[in-house]
Amino acid sequence: MSETFKAILVSRDEEKKQSVAVVDMTEADLMDGDVTVEVEATTVNYKDGLAITGKAPVVRRWPLVPGIDLAGTVTSSTHPDWRKGDKVILNGWGVGETHFGAYAKRARLKGDWLVPLPERMSAHQAMAIGTAGYTAMLCVMALERHGIVPDRGPVVVTGAAGGVGSVAVSILSTLGYHVIASTGRPAESAFLTELGAAEIIAREELTQPAKPLGKERWAGGVDAVGSHTLANVLSMTSYGGAVAACGLAGGMDLPSSVAPFILRGVSLLGVDSVMAPKALRLEAWRRLATELDHEKLASLSTTIGFDGILAAARDIVEGKIRGRVVADM
Repeated sequence: MSETFKAILVSRDEEKKQSVAVVDMTEADLMDGDVTVEVEATTVNYKDGLAITGKAPVVRRWPLVPGIDLAGTVTSSTHPDWRKGDKVILNGWGVGETHFGAYAKRARLKGDWLVPLPERMSAHQAMAIGTAGYTAMLCVMALERHGIVPDRGPVVVTGAAGGVGSVAVSILSTLGYHVIASTGRPAESAFLTELGAAEIIAREELTQPAKPLGKERWAGGVDAVGSHTLANVLSMTSYGGAVAACGLAGGMDLPSSVAPFILRGVSLLGVDSVMAPKALRLEAWRRLATELDHEKLASLSTTIGFDGILAAARDIVEGKIRGRVVADM
């Protein structure tokens, strides 16, 4: 008889009402793939919270095991790049959206989606970074490619106490940038200062309707919020600057004008972590292994078990989570 394991399953009835349950599964229940992984650690991202609560249409196949991030050990493989015992990381590729994800003890995946766990990095540490941290590094790399280096001036990070924001603050400060952290949680000021923020501003400074052009305050930005916040960040970006946009916690709209682009030469850099090419993924994870301060990383993450995932998913959507959440499986 096949070994059973616990999994979180999101379902929807004929009236499209969503429900979530913890169920027993076997490997026979998993979806197609050429690599099976024993999940050792996962995480709860904002996107996972949306999937579990149904607050946004993240899940596009029913029923589904959510969870967009995992780290673990290969238990079987027919893919040429992977063999039993290999340590791997999975981020994105529609896992937890259209393919069974991380919130189960086993996952069957396509080998092309996997990257190797960097040496001297544990599965737990990888998930303290997770999609949020990996996305933050992709944003930093995008700014660098555009010539936004520390000497150009300050960089603003919105949603700074969240998953992407907190890792972005840590990476940017470690690389020598003057980081301005925007947060709606004043109580997190000490936390953000410890991560390396040089200045902290209230979220409210960026949530009102934006002027076409505002006072030039920063050379670049990392934005995980969208909507009015992104519009304000763009309007206050200095000549020739750039903003990396990677999220929509404040909304999918962009109530901006063309003024920052045509009068100041500002660039808006779109950052997608889900379908990013493998070479970019490998470079991001290589840099995360070497350039992210792992003592800081430990300070910005909280550890839970499998049984805590559902509560954490609800909390992250309600803005109650600071930094990163790691679930040891």
